[in-house]
Amino acid sequence: MKFIDNPSATSRPDHYQSVEVDVGKVLKSWQISLYSFEWMHPDGRIKTLEELPEKEHAKRRDAEEKIEKQTDLEKPILGIGLMDNVEIGSGRALFLSLAAHGVKTIPVHIPKSNQDEFKNYLA
Repeated sequence: MKFIDNPSATSRPDHYQSVEVDVGKVLKSWQISLYSFEWMHPDGRIKTLEELPEKEHAKRRDAEEKIEKQTDLEKPILGIGLMDNVEIGSGRALFLSLAAHGVKTIPVHIPKSNQDEFKNYLA
């Protein structure tokens, strides 16, 4: 898989940096996000397409198509949320679809201001 920079991050190079994260550690943290229920079961398993809310179906299908066709994948953008957990900003469907495929590490963009908070999530 080839990952390319997310245009949102490259438009603000002074704000973001690229790192490689451990998917399992990120998912464990993201599990307490207010948004995780859409994509994740309470036990941490990622939902299948059929289990996702209808509004997420197109995003999952798009992510799966990109993975299958091995097109360039935009790095997701992660940050730290209000509860000191990882939040997935841009690229949530791609990140979670890759995780569902068993990918163990993923390159992402993080805010430079969150560099210290992400030390435990690096691959």
